Amino acid sequence: MDGIERFADVVVRAGVNVQPGQGVVLNTDTAHLEVARAVVEAAYRAGAAWVEPIWSDGPMTRSAVDHAGLEQLRASRPWVLQRTREWAEQGAAWIALTGDADPHVMDGADPVKAAARRAEEANARRDAVLGKLRWTVIGAPNPGWATQVFGEPDVERLWAAVGTAMRLDLDDPVGAWQRRSAELAERGAALDALELTEVRYHGEGTDLTVGLIPGCHWTGGGMVDDAGLAYMPNIPTEEVFTSPDRRRADGTLRVTKPLALQGRLVEGLRLTFAGGRIVEATAERGQDIIEAQLATDEGARYLGEVSLVDRDSRVARAGIVFHNTLYDENAGCHVAWGQSFPFAVPGGVAMTAAQRAELGLNTSGVHTDVVVGGEGITVTGTGPKGTVDLIRDDAWVL
Repeated sequence: MDGIERFADVVVRAGVNVQPGQGVVLNTDTAHLEVARAVVEAAYRAGAAWVEPIWSDGPMTRSAVDHAGLEQLRASRPWVLQRTREWAEQGAAWIALTGDADPHVMDGADPVKAAARRAEEANARRDAVLGKLRWTVIGAPNPGWATQVFGEPDVERLWAAVGTAMRLDLDDPVGAWQRRSAELAERGAALDALELTEVRYHGEGTDLTVGLIPGCHWTGGGMVDDAGLAYMPNIPTEEVFTSPDRRRADGTLRVTKPLALQGRLVEGLRLTFAGGRIVEATAERGQDIIEAQLATDEGARYLGEVSLVDRDSRVARAGIVFHNTLYDENAGCHVAWGQSFPFAVPGGVAMTAAQRAELGLNTSGVHTDVVVGGEGITVTGTGPKGTVDLIRDDAWVL
């Protein structure tokens, strides 16, 4: 089995855990054609009843941004809403392949239009993947992504780095991910036992304290759906995470990895929080696209996730900056502004939006992870048992 076939096998078996007779939705870019074909083949080998590819393309998206009006870019389409709801009712598996084929495709575009979202469609997808579907999001190598990382379209070199991060270099990558998932779940259980009320990230340029919701649950590795089937929403994953109280975040944060966002790169990003809200955002590059996304809706300026990652992660071992958030976030501790995870609190999935808001969960049409971890980062947690070190100098110590 070659690298692409091993990749596809991990996506299908460890990622969404496709079952015989199940439908599969595959969101992918035209740049991922070869990988997409391998994923479709693996899904059918696993017994999928059908696989429906949903294609995207950077230049086509740029055409829409350049020529369609803002209202058109934000307007939801009834047929998209209907098919999303039907996929959820059928219990389809949802796979998304990412990896910017051209990170500069939106250079020079109107940042407000580039950040536009079809909110009702985004909410329908969010409700489906957070409530009824087994899903996974995985970055797939392509020449454009390789050029962003190495300055040249060296896809073979990128596959080698992805192979390290995704454990494709091991004899049984699927089994390796199942074991790693169990290890991360143990870390989550240890954090739950502390009953933490807040976490503090501290390092060069960062001193941020974030309050937690009482009884919140830390998730690590994979998840289990209502039928008891395990799946992994992200591969690679090296994190344990929860959703904080959106009203309680104060301090400063220095983002330590470049952020690929809407076809552009953001570098040197610094954020200031007060009362849970991002009150200032500055960046050496890409500040306009950050400001546009933070203006998407009211929840975009509040946190939806806090996460812990130590320096022993496979992504960190790959030794490169992937310029892909799904990979780079797993090289170090990170936080995300925007949408919370309802499953982070007991009964949260079944709650109304008002009930979630009352608890402190955030609602937004965006969810953007930014890395704050790396050499020198320390994370402490405070609860009824006092303040304890969770990560010290980027090493897991709990």
